[in-house]
Amino acid sequence: MVNEEKKIMSIVKEDGSIDEVEVVIAFEFKDTKREYVVYTKNEKDENGNVTVYVSYVDRTNGTPQLLGVENEEEWNRVKDVLRKLSQ
Repeated sequence: MVNEEKKIMSIVKEDGSIDEVEVVIAFEFKDTKREYVVYTKNEKDENGNVTVYVSYVDRTNGTPQLLGVENEEEWNRVKDVLRKLSQ
């Protein structure tokens, strides 16, 4: 049995409250230098699957901000990474 330490990240929401989430994976596309993080709050959907969230990491203002994936081409690239990880 492998003992993997969970990576926990704090997210400050717009209302000032803080969510503690578990990082599944973080990665960067080398050609665009855009960073992404996949994380979970360990919530389960109606089928018992754990819900995961994907955000773009914007570091332009010094403090990292998590933003949504904005366009379809970008989203398709992220989905390709997730598919490869799930194989």
